[in-house]
Amino acid sequence: MMNNLIRTLMVQTPTVPGNLGRVATAIGNVGGDIGEVETVKVGHNYTMRSITVQVESEDQLEELLEAVRSLEGIILHTVSDEVLHAHEGGKIQMKSKMKIESIADLRRVYTPGVANVCRAIQEQPDKAKIYTSIGNTVAIVTDGTAILGLGNIGPVAGMPVMEGKAALFDQLANVNAIPILLNVNEPEEIIQTVKNISPGFGGILLEDIGSPHCFEIEERLKEELDIPVMHDDQHGTAVVTLAAAISACRSTGVNLKEAKVGQIGLGAAGIATCRMFMAYGVKQVIGADKSPEANERLVSYGGKVADSLEELMENCDIVIATTGVPGLIQKEWIRKGQIILALSNPKPEIEPEDALEAGAIYATDGRSVNNVLGFPGIFRGVLNAGVRDITHTMLVAAAEAIANSTRPGDLVPHPLNLAVHEAVSEAVERAAVVHGEKDGVYR
Repeated sequence: MMNNLIRTLMVQTPTVPGNLGRVATAIGNVGGDIGEVETVKVGHNYTMRSITVQVESEDQLEELLEAVRSLEGIILHTVSDEVLHAHEGGKIQMKSKMKIESIADLRRVYTPGVANVCRAIQEQPDKAKIYTSIGNTVAIVTDGTAILGLGNIGPVAGMPVMEGKAALFDQLANVNAIPILLNVNEPEEIIQTVKNISPGFGGILLEDIGSPHCFEIEERLKEELDIPVMHDDQHGTAVVTLAAAISACRSTGVNLKEAKVGQIGLGAAGIATCRMFMAYGVKQVIGADKSPEANERLVSYGGKVADSLEELMENCDIVIATTGVPGLIQKEWIRKGQIILALSNPKPEIEPEDALEAGAIYATDGRSVNNVLGFPGIFRGVLNAGVRDITHTMLVAAAEAIANSTRPGDLVPHPLNLAVHEAVSEAVERAAVVHGEKDGVYR
């Protein structure tokens, strides 16, 4: 299993041109990936830098550290795990929006004054959206069965992911988000639990729930609740993937709606991606998966199934892969002029350089294709619109907003650009207002 270790090195180099390059080369030669490089101190004859590196295992980390230590004139002072440090005490907290400093304050926010607010909500339940935080609060629900690339590690071990999503909801879209960890795995138990807690939330984000039970859980909750529900591993991934494909097609002059699109891997993300492309207007979507059940699910949504990966590669103009299997796509399968989006992290199904060398017109991996570009603005938009459902019309609008916010030559915009999330929110809200009555999404 790939651990994706991130460490920060404090490295001292002589103030002579080329020494930083020597360090970078040593790191690259052992397969390390360099992130941020920050100059911490410039001395009389030396420079101190903080260098963040990413590796796949402890053994690779030790090899990298030894390579740096062996460089003449280079001093490795410390190696720190700043990721763990950033998580100490958790990443989120609940705080009051107002100060309670006097008896008068207390009487307004608690007893006896709060009783009048309770009565007002009892008489007109919709007023809860005005007088409580419910209308701006989303539950992030997980059973811990599909945490990142780690698999079924349980809900508590998945809490750092849920906290991270909650922090992003707050920072990027001003949405309150509360992680809900469920120590149950049966679909019916999850559905009933979420239904029971739903009165306290304005929306439900399902997160890291494994396939295939994620499909039943989302479909049932969408049918049985009157608040928006979205499984981010499906639709958040699909939104950003569609945005990336739109950008790639704009860069290469390919007409996406007329292209044949192939999807390798028909898990939660793969199936949702196929559905998203069909909703966008792509006429031919072809999938491939080892699971007969997954293939049948694609057919039920209107897609086609290839008999083999080679057949899919031979017939499709755009190929998207979300299998998690490094090196799955062979160079000899690449057809001249194809667009290849090998999106598995940390290692893609084919390296972009290999795909381009084999004749692809455009190729990229999944390092920049991040769900964070989608889910904050999507929920901000549906909460603003006051709808009960998130439709493909809204999701396509979100993808187009992301693509329209992308600079020429880039695949997607910077994930922390607030203007992008505002654009997504506005596009989703506008789609909800324009199509809401027809789609029956209003409460």
